Amino acid sequence: MGTLLRGGTVVDGTGGPRYTADVLVEGDRIAAVGPDAAGRAERVVDVDGMVVAPGFVDMHAHSDLRLLTEPAHLAKVSQGVTTEVIGQDGLSYAPVDDAVLPVLRRALAGWNGDPGADFFTWRTVAEYLDRLDEGIAGNAAYLVPHGTVRALVCGWDDRPATQAEIARMADVVRTGMDQGAVGLSAGLTYTPGMYADGAELAALCAAVGERGGFFSPHHRSYGAGALEAYAEMVGVAERSGCALHLAHATLNFGPNKGRAGELITLLDAAVARGVDITLDTYPYLPGATTLSAILPSWCQSGGLDAARERLRDPAALARIREDLEVHGSDGCHGVVAEWETIEISGVTNPELAGTVGRTVADIAGATGADPFDTCVDILLRDDFGTGILQHVGHEENVRAIMRHPRHTGGSDGLLVGAKPHPRAWGTFPRYLGRYCRELGLFSLEECVHHLTGRAAGRLRLADRGRVRPGLAADLVVFDPDTVTDTATFAEPAQQAAGIPYVLVNGAFAIDGGERTDALAGRALRRRADGRTAPGTHPTGG
Repeated sequence: MGTLLRGGTVVDGTGGPRYTADVLVEGDRIAAVGPDAAGRAERVVDVDGMVVAPGFVDMHAHSDLRLLTEPAHLAKVSQGVTTEVIGQDGLSYAPVDDAVLPVLRRALAGWNGDPGADFFTWRTVAEYLDRLDEGIAGNAAYLVPHGTVRALVCGWDDRPATQAEIARMADVVRTGMDQGAVGLSAGLTYTPGMYADGAELAALCAAVGERGGFFSPHHRSYGAGALEAYAEMVGVAERSGCALHLAHATLNFGPNKGRAGELITLLDAAVARGVDITLDTYPYLPGATTLSAILPSWCQSGGLDAARERLRDPAALARIREDLEVHGSDGCHGVVAEWETIEISGVTNPELAGTVGRTVADIAGATGADPFDTCVDILLRDDFGTGILQHVGHEENVRAIMRHPRHTGGSDGLLVGAKPHPRAWGTFPRYLGRYCRELGLFSLEECVHHLTGRAAGRLRLADRGRVRPGLAADLVVFDPDTVTDTATFAEPAQQAAGIPYVLVNGAFAIDGGERTDALAGRALRRRADGRTAPGTHPTGG
């Protein structure tokens, strides 16, 4: 006996036309889709006037710790996300050793918080995925993070890797893939990943491609030099034979206004040559990162303690100021820092709480201070744990890129800080409400395909991403007339409207608009045949 979703409009994730049907769920599977299954249901939910779709796939998520520290994970399940891809931007918490982990915890506090040393009971990718399997709200797939691997093998210094080190990194990546990771991420404006050259990346991508995975880079610039940075990643994929998924594929900052067409031409030409490319975007203008990320790469060589000393050294500080305000820091995408666009979204030091929601320019202006000096003061007092928003996007670029036929949805949502980016709570309903219903950029079928079936194809999900008998019952029920994001920059932690039911592996995570206590999510692991599904990794633990 199961649950019947009765009378809904099925938009099945393939991009095909909608139709009216009952959907029967038994256990963790879709048992039937059609008119004659009602007799097998012990619960009937009337969804007339609603859309029944596959659960949404967040192709770029930062829930690496939040899945474990806040199991309800309302931000994601309430917007219909049933699968997330984590381990993003080249920095996450597996594989690590006892020397690298403390540095990572400190470096990533602005992204993920820091629950303390005792929380980290894993070191390998396999052990991390096992920890997820102890009980999470939604499903999660993991990318081996290049920066973390580089820290393990090469440390945090600004230098090229030797051939022996590249070979060792490739072995670490292969091990992570064999333990269930679906690909490799990179963060090429973050240390230490930004110290890697193209040859290093291509060698690691070749190892990923051998195992049917994909490369998901945060490339070297989203500002000045963005198109050249995209071209470099296409070249890495082409040389290595590895599939490429471009993370948060935006064109931000002043130099890129109106240039989405150039990016699309670049990608279409590569696809025509046979390069396997997909991409994700978030449906907002501002970006989000940490304040320390805007520092030049040389400043952070050797880690945060070395950066702290440079911020206290007058000669180094003068050079940092020149990079940020004259030349354009590589950490700030090659553009000069526009202090009026950089808004503090979260701090770890309670004494700095009054800075949240304000720009660096505003904070400085209130006391007559210099904005650069204000930035440095915040970094030092907050031990580099400050989150920021950067108000640098262009609506015409956002719309053009999201219409690309290889586009998928990704929130890039950071879930810490007093005022995080609202995309963490609102990305998927915003696609459905603003860009599909209100602006008409997609048909409903096309929009759902972007957010479900197409993403599932990139992940090679064996049994989800479509509404079809026999597949996993990851489902979202929404009202196409009212679904919308309610999260704002002023109040970002707001549950979406118009999504009354969400099922993860057949269990209601959202029931009547309310969060249940279900933790039915699973780690989704790459298998030997390249497909991705729940289950233990080959070594069993």
